[in-house]
Parts: sequence; structure tokens; C-alpha cells
Amino acid sequence: MKILVIHGPNLNLLGKREPEIYGKTTLEEINSLIRKEAKALRVQVESFQSNSEGEIVSKIQDATKRYDGLIINPAAYTHTSVAIRDAISSTGIPTVEVHISNVYRREEFRQKSFISPVASGVISGFGVYSYILGLRGLVSQLKKSNYSVPH
Repeated sequence: MKILVIHGPNLNLLGKREPEIYGKTTLEEINSLIRKEAKALRVQVESFQSNSEGEIVSKIQDATKRYDGLIINPAAYTHTSVAIRDAISSTGIPTVEVHISNVYRREEFRQKSFISPVASGVISGFGVYSYILGLRGLVSQLKKSNYSVPH
């Protein structure tokens, strides 16, 4: 089973950017935690980060027939990107949306997600552990549905 993890804009600044909201864990440390959990779950993961909406859309489109599931933290694109929403919807790949902060305790504009309606599930507010919960939930869902793409 192969899972693609996509980190959206500004997440490359984790550890430095607003640590009172996002914590002090860096993106590389998050990716390391994800790889460790994936190994325990006996799944493969690939991580990708981009500040570019178009690159994220292309990565999602290219994921078809290569990955069984997708975990995405669309970051600021959560509230603005119909393109990312449409890419997820058109691929049919089971997707979990994750957020480090609890978006419902933040500014009102952060409480509207274009991605949530096309996601299998949403995890928000558990810090970097949101990624681990998202991975566990997605793997459980994929195992129950026997969803798998030929690799």
C-alpha cells in the first residue's frame, strides 16, 4: 500500500513560522514521524511539499494509479483552491485532509474548506500528530475497502 503525503504552502517554514500556533517541529521532523508510523503500519509513504498550487494539482493528478491514498495539508489553499479540490475529486483517490492547528478556533475565513467535501475524512487540531492520525485513519479505511491500485 502506497500513500502520498502533500504539504502545502509555507509548511516548509514549520519550526520557525508562528511556533505558538504550529509548534517547533520542522517539516523534516514531521516527515520522519510519518515514515516511522508508515513502517509500523507496513505501508510506503512519499512526502511532497510545494508553495505552488499548480505543482500540487499536478502531483495529485500524477498520483492516479501510483498511490492508494492521499494525505494532504493544503494549508492556505484549503480556503481558496477549487483547483486542488477538483484534482482530488477527479482522481477518486481516498484522501484525508489534515491540519496542525484547530482551524475552528482560528479566524473565520480558516473555517471554510474547499477540500473537506471531497475528502474521506478531516483531522484538525492535534499538532503534528494530526498527520499520524490521518495516516492511521486512511490505512484503516483502505484495508476495510480493499482499495488498491495496481503498482
